[in-house]
Amino acid sequence: MNYTLFDFLQLIGALGIFIFGMKIFSEGLQKVAGSRLKSVLSGMTRNRVTGVVTGFATTTITQSSTTTTVMAVSFVNAGLLTFVESTGVIMGANIGTTVTAWIVALFGFKMKITPIAMAVIGLFFAFLFSKNSRLRNIAETMVGFGILFIGLEFIKNGVPDIRSNPEILEFLDMFTGFGYASLLIFVVIGTLLTLVMQSSSAATAVTLVMLFEGWISFPLAAAMVLGENIGTTVTANLAAMVGNVHAKRAARFHLIFNLIGVVWMLAAIYPVMHIIDLVVQNFSTAPVSILSDAPEARPNATLGL
Repeated sequence: MNYTLFDFLQLIGALGIFIFGMKIFSEGLQKVAGSRLKSVLSGMTRNRVTGVVTGFATTTITQSSTTTTVMAVSFVNAGLLTFVESTGVIMGANIGTTVTAWIVALFGFKMKITPIAMAVIGLFFAFLFSKNSRLRNIAETMVGFGILFIGLEFIKNGVPDIRSNPEILEFLDMFTGFGYASLLIFVVIGTLLTLVMQSSSAATAVTLVMLFEGWISFPLAAAMVLGENIGTTVTANLAAMVGNVHAKRAARFHLIFNLIGVVWMLAAIYPVMHIIDLVVQNFSTAPVSILSDAPEARPNATLGL
């Protein structure tokens, strides 16, 4: 096998750069939002509809559904939110977490973002040392954005080519020949990947790279994303362990809500995938079925997730 330990360490380093960039990007966005983030979360949850909007907006700002759900659980524990109000926030957070995947799929695979990312870092790096805190926070956000996509490019380059390393594909093939059971296996793999990385956004990015490089098919990638929706609930449940009964109820709701979503999607996964395939083909400049193994279908397949 041509893939060496040094190559594997490079891939781990690339993943570290991606996660580091995501962390800086997320923290910068939160600093730009400032204390208004908490006031928005606690003040715009009068009913479940506004709660969903608030959860979506907060997750879009923080780039982390885990942050939003942990904040919601903490607010319930502190009595700032009721259990019913927190359910809307949690629902919205599950929608907002897809924004990161869309950013990665649109910019990371559909266009050459690395030169732009480098230019963004070069433009904003000097402002990291500004005495103006708002300007410094904006610079931190933009530098994090650049590092995130440079890390993604490193991951894409660090993933071994299956043509020169067929053993990798053979290893994955061990889990792909069981029909519907293979989807369940990859749901478990997606869950474990999120547990290890403690970030569903990072796990989704890795899944997108695996799909783009042809390691896995679109159905298996979709199954992994479903598993990542289960894995992302763990942090909030751990945070609720030291909370009161209402905080525990909010965290359990997050888990049960995501489990129900995964179960019904698994029940309807094949018709849903065909609908997604038709939609992507109709809106794509290269109408190739994302369910095929054609290399030209892979960029469109990342959008299908």
